[in-house]
Parts: sequence; structure tokens; C-alpha cells
Amino acid sequence: MEGITKLELTYSVNGERHTVSGSDGLVDIACSYGQRNTFTVTAKSSLTILSATISIPYTYRKKEPIFVNGYQSWTDTKEFLAGESLKDIRRLPRFLVDRFAFDGYGDSRFKDYKHGVLHGYDISYADNIFIGSFNYRNAYLIINHDVRNKRIILESDVSGLKLKGSICLFDFTTDKDYFFSEFAEKPVPNILGYTSWYNYYEDIDEQKILENLSAVGEPFELFQIDDGYETAVGDWLSIDPEKFPNGLSDIVEKIHEKGLKAGIWLAPFAAESESVVYKTHPEWFFDDRSGNNWSGFYGLNSENEEAMRYVDDCLSFYSDMGFDFFKLDFLYAANPGKIETKTRAQIAAGAYSHIRSILPDKIILGCGGMIMNSADSFDYLRVGPDVSLKFDDEWYMRFMHRERISTKTTIQNTIYRSLFDKRLFGSDPDVFILRDENNDLSDRQKEALITINALFGSVMMTSDNVSEYDKEKRSLFEKALKLRSATDKEYRRAGDCIEISYRLDGEKHNLKYNAKRGILYEC
Repeated sequence: MEGITKLELTYSVNGERHTVSGSDGLVDIACSYGQRNTFTVTAKSSLTILSATISIPYTYRKKEPIFVNGYQSWTDTKEFLAGESLKDIRRLPRFLVDRFAFDGYGDSRFKDYKHGVLHGYDISYADNIFIGSFNYRNAYLIINHDVRNKRIILESDVSGLKLKGSICLFDFTTDKDYFFSEFAEKPVPNILGYTSWYNYYEDIDEQKILENLSAVGEPFELFQIDDGYETAVGDWLSIDPEKFPNGLSDIVEKIHEKGLKAGIWLAPFAAESESVVYKTHPEWFFDDRSGNNWSGFYGLNSENEEAMRYVDDCLSFYSDMGFDFFKLDFLYAANPGKIETKTRAQIAAGAYSHIRSILPDKIILGCGGMIMNSADSFDYLRVGPDVSLKFDDEWYMRFMHRERISTKTTIQNTIYRSLFDKRLFGSDPDVFILRDENNDLSDRQKEALITINALFGSVMMTSDNVSEYDKEKRSLFEKALKLRSATDKEYRRAGDCIEISYRLDGEKHNLKYNAKRGILYEC
């Protein structure tokens, strides 16, 4: 491919370091250039890969948008401008990062954040270049925009891999149309549903669930029970007997009686430190915490056969109970911070495809998952972090990890990741909120949230009691439902704003979204 400099591969054998750009006595490197550019390495004896990079010269204009796709589905994602930077959690005091496992949510345990370099995963573009990777089952493509040095450095996520045999290091294209044409379109239906989380969080019980079920009717299609029904995260076979004395089977039947799909929330690769499963089988889990939620939690090692049999039992338990829809959360926890015999991409690809094999006929919404691996296995994927009840959450949380709860960030992600919607999966922008109580969003921010969710996503969920909406809220809700049929949707960054256009009933509409304030204007 024109503009690509040679591959630079660094590896070690018996402690001796080697850097090559082609085959030598210890490795064979096969390269192919064209619409797809591939680089495969074959080790003639056991070795450890230290790095694999390709450099592409590229001159950035001052206000050129650079699309940076975050590590997992919660990670902040947008069009950056030259001079902007990524938030590096390691700038916080080390004791805070360690105490709260802030580095467990994203990529900072294995990826260096460099000043002046914007890095993202598998898909990126600027004004005059597009890069899309097909190699996500073997190794993630880390796309580094080195603005100052006028180059794009492609980095294969294989550092630390002990290689015996062959692995494809790179397989990418610079043709956007060709890239998306290689994926079968996902003609998944739009979903409108209720979830218990964003009003009650873990404070749910049988009475609250049934009261809210009684209020859900047309045009809703889904009623989903979220976190709080289990005795501990990870103990999925143990339903809290005080909260749900009759279990969940009767509730599933009542959901179906109303003509709704029954949904359940699980985090199959996560278990909190106080759970029975973690205390009983710590060997099933990675050593480092994956985050500080609940009592702190650990990621389950999907390469452990006994652990995966437990996952199978848990998923089958709820499938056999009659649940139609599975929201599977904290999926990134299946990816270890360090790799040895398999890459993070290979582990996630295997774990996600295994889930699909256990739930072949169920609707799966992934959350906190790896973008490209999710495209292979899930119907829908959350494309941003959780919505917050304040526009940008509490002030001190703004210094935390890139996957933190934030309505501001999730609206941004919904727009910029809309290029994946119904191409790789149906996009889930997370919930809209119109109710007055139990949130501090302004009316204008609520309007922007529901409007952008409707325009750029395939899933619309809420924890509101819609039957209590007044005339104004009902009108805004119905307007948003109509927006789901909009066509010719486009967006463009304009400073702190995003200009949006679309067609509805043959008429073109123009909006401007102020991303700092969370307010939408008609133009």
C-alpha cells in the first residue's frame, strides 16, 4: 500500500532482543498489499513478541477531525481535534488508582498514553484517510495519531504474546465502503423497552417490579429486570429470597401475559469479592480487580473450563426460565491486563462466541464489551457509558477513568458511533429520562437525550413510569418515536457543537447540539 513504511517487529528469544522488518532466521513474515493489507508472522521456535508496528506518514490540518474509537463500549469516543488529548487515569495519584481499580475499566494497564498522541481501536478516520481492521479475532489494531510527528502508527495488540506457530498481526483496509461491505448488515428491529435500573438501581423487589410492570403497555415491547435481584454479583444462581420470595418465574409469566419480551441483566464474567463464587473459586478469576463496583470485582478467566461451565449453567438457568432478552454487562472483564498464550482479541472472540452458542435463539445486548468482537456475536451493543442523573455526574468523577458514568459522554458516543448502527450491531445509546423526580437533568438536556437516542440508536429504553407523563412529556416521547424512521442522518463537529441533519417525511431538518451544555437547537 502506498505510504506504508515497513513493518517493525520486535521479539525476544532466550532474553535476546531482535528487531526486524522482514523474515530472518527465527521468523518468517508474509505481507500482502492491496484492498486488504495483511502481515503474518510465523515463529520458527518459541519466542515472545514485544511489539509490532507500521508507520504511515500523514499531515494533519489544524482543525481536522480525528475519530478515536475507545477501547471498549463505555470508553469515550468522538472526533478529536489536533491539540486535544485523551484522559490518562495514571495522572491520578497511584494509591487512588490502585485502591479503586480505576485502571481496570479501560486500556491503561497495557497501553502507554503519550502526550500529543490520540489512540483508538480498530476503526479510525480523519479528513483524508480511513482505517478499518478485520483482525479483531486475532489482535486488536491500536491506531495512534501522532499529530506532532505527522504520522499514524498502527500497533498490533500482541505485546507479551508467547508465540509458537503463526499469527496475523495486521489485516486492514483504507477503503471505508469496502470495510463495511465485508460485514453483513444487521437488520435488527428497533426496540422500545423499560428497565428497572435508572430509577431504582439495586433497590428492587417483587413489589416494585410488578408495580412498574402494571404501568408498562403499548408501544413498549420489552420489560427488563436489572441488577439487584441476585444475592451477590457473580452468584447468578442465587435469587435474593427476601426481595423475590417467589423467585422470577412468575414475573416472567406476567411479563409474557402483557405481550412483552422478558429481559434479564447479568454480568457473566464478573464476580464481586464478597460473592460466594469468588470466595469458593478464586482460581477461576484474574488476579487483578476489574473495577470497584459493588465490593470490588474480578474478571472471570474464560480459558478456565470449570469457570465456563459455571457461566453456561447461569445463562441456561435464565434461558430455561423463559427470559427472551439478555443484557450482558461488564464484558470487558473477560480481557486480562497481561497476555501470554492468547491475545486479548482471541480471548474475547472465544468468550463472546461461546455466549452465543449457549443462547442461540435469544436476543443479546452486550454492554461494556469489545466493539468488533461484539459485532460477531451480539444483536445489540451499548455504545457509551451509563447515563448519569446529572448531566456530567458529580464534579470529582470527571477526573476519573474514561469509562465513567456520564450523560454528556454517552450522548457524544451515541452520535459518533452511529456509523456502526445496523452495520455491526444495533446501537444501544442507553436510557432516556423525561421524569421530573430523581434526576437533575434540565428539561433541555432531557429533550436532547431522547432526541439523539431516537435519531442515532436502535434501542430506546427508560426507567420512567411513562403512564405518569403529562401532556408535554407525552408529546416529546411521541415525537421521538417518529424520529426513529428518519433517514439521511449526518453529523459534523463544529467546535464544541455537533451539527446534525436528517430527513423525516421527505423534509430536511437541521439541528445543532452543544456538547458542553447538553442542549439541542433547531436551525
